[in-house]
Amino acid sequence: MAMEDSPHPPKLSIIIPAYNEAHRLPESLRQLRVWLNEQPYFSEVIVVDDGSTDDTAKVVRSAMTEWATLSLHSASHAGKGAAVRDGARAAHGELVAFADADFSMPVCELERLRLASEEIAGIAIASREASSARRYGEPWYRHAMGRVFNRIVQILVLPGIQDTQCGFKCMPRDIALTLCTQQTISGWGFDVELLAIARRHGFAVREVPIPWYYMANSRVRLGRDTFSMLREALTIRTKMRRGDYDPTGASSDASEAPLLEMRNTHAR
Repeated sequence: MAMEDSPHPPKLSIIIPAYNEAHRLPESLRQLRVWLNEQPYFSEVIVVDDGSTDDTAKVVRSAMTEWATLSLHSASHAGKGAAVRDGARAAHGELVAFADADFSMPVCELERLRLASEEIAGIAIASREASSARRYGEPWYRHAMGRVFNRIVQILVLPGIQDTQCGFKCMPRDIALTLCTQQTISGWGFDVELLAIARRHGFAVREVPIPWYYMANSRVRLGRDTFSMLREALTIRTKMRRGDYDPTGASSDASEAPLLEMRNTHAR
């Protein structure tokens, strides 16, 4: 159902951070629009162009001519985290979802994230590691490096969360805005920081198992980006110990943080 048919704010805002995604966006936007038109609620889609040097903005503007609830926000190149924050601040929906431009999970999985977020009144995160999740086509070495990184993140920052890095998340808009006010990391580690802040605020988080398809032209560069994410995880750990993410500013050790809700939502 198109939002232009409704006088009410959208139920769901979908934020797509995009850096040089002119090649992948046309098909992703096509699939997303088809799926949204089948839903019984109103939605908006916000593409945040993170200073692309290709035709990303042109692709989105072209789609906007026939899609009234699609919008483009342009920014200087600052990283995925900064782009997501810009999109969340511009969103009007009751719920805000973050989605990678390649849609490496089927578009319809957004509905499972939405329902999980509503059920717990908190944050639903797509997980490639939760029970019943499936990975397709991923090289073994990428999976291995991802598991090593996750293990380090669990030790340093977020015990119990199996997959912080999957780029699909959904949460109430007020929670998204709360997290944005304290987030500082704009690179790949922003997902870890987002969940660390959520833990400090006591927001419920649920991992939702998804089918996930490896995209050969992934933006993640194994060597440099993995090192950068590890450095950012250490920075987040330091901030947690200082109490930078606490609602009251009171310092406490990471192990004292409220436990997140970790129930898995099984695939239909």
